[in-house]
Amino acid sequence: MAHFSWKTVGFLFAFLGLVWACSTSKDTPDPDPDPNPTTPVGTDRKAMLTHLADNIILPGYANFKTKFDLMRTKSEAFAAKPDQTTLTEFRQAWVDAYTEWQKVELFDVGPAESQTLRYFFNIYPANVTGIEENIVSGSAVMDLPAAYPKQGFPALDYLINGLAATDDAILLRYTMAADAAKRIAYLKRITTQMNTVFTSVLTEWTTGGYRDKFVNCTGIDAGCSTSKLVNGYVLHYERYIRSGKFGIPTGVMANGVAAPEKVEAFYQKDLSLVLAKTAHQAAIDFFNGKDVKTGQEGPGFKSYLNALGAKDSQTGKSLVEVINAQFESTNAKLNALKPNLHDEIKTNNAAVVVVYTEMQKAVRMLKVDMTSAMSITITYVDTDGD
Repeated sequence: MAHFSWKTVGFLFAFLGLVWACSTSKDTPDPDPDPNPTTPVGTDRKAMLTHLADNIILPGYANFKTKFDLMRTKSEAFAAKPDQTTLTEFRQAWVDAYTEWQKVELFDVGPAESQTLRYFFNIYPANVTGIEENIVSGSAVMDLPAAYPKQGFPALDYLINGLAATDDAILLRYTMAADAAKRIAYLKRITTQMNTVFTSVLTEWTTGGYRDKFVNCTGIDAGCSTSKLVNGYVLHYERYIRSGKFGIPTGVMANGVAAPEKVEAFYQKDLSLVLAKTAHQAAIDFFNGKDVKTGQEGPGFKSYLNALGAKDSQTGKSLVEVINAQFESTNAKLNALKPNLHDEIKTNNAAVVVVYTEMQKAVRMLKVDMTSAMSITITYVDTDGD
């Protein structure tokens, strides 16, 4: 048996330690900079929420405010002096603000959700009987759900486009009619109510602390921003674009009984398709994280899904690619329609129904595949039967 001195043993351990150190210095990679190596790169929800807040939602609201404020100015000029010039200018400002509204209505999260912003701005068809009753009473309560279809852009549509067949006859309702003063007063009530609610929502975002709360609530539970945002987005696409703009007026959702009078902007009928196309494109841009100011894509649903490796449940292809392809398919069907959706439904309803059908395909991808990939639970209830 060989004998080793303590000196020899010490040398042997020192030598082995040197060999081990050299080996690890060459073969061991640098520590992963991601503190949670199981999180795929690109799924930083705070980065996504920050981009959506600062580069899409807030500048989107700012753009809308510019158009809305101009509409209010033109409405005040009309109220002060109802004539052909002020009516024409008011109408154009209404068109511009209504179109811009389509780009921000989908931000149904936080203050907009809690204050039911869309209900004060765009519930249609307008309740004409209710509007006229409110004008007569002069003291209607505007905050109750029953008052929603008696205000907002649809009510203004009726008041500046739908009172009579000609502009001269419309102007007489604001100048010579017995209720002219009350009609002008109600017009002011509508724009004032819209401004009050929108200002409250915008203030919460900008100075009320909601922006920071939004970007810092990074969980995926029902109470945090990603879940609320996804739910609001899918609900908007499903209920307010697919159903509201197409499913209901075409009759798809009423056993095939068409209701062209339920189109958006009923009294200025050549605007209805413009509004629908604007809303649809806004949904596409938001999905892809398109910066309102630069037009460049940033962190959003698209990048998040790609980072997760999300696949379409039916084809196995990239979910983002399939969703965007479906959006473009819908756009092609929208572009085939004539501007007056009211007349299209009456004379070419099958082509309008096709738009609904194409949008329904996107609903499945957004409501089922997207939410599943993101581990988001749909928290709203839809009674469409789909």
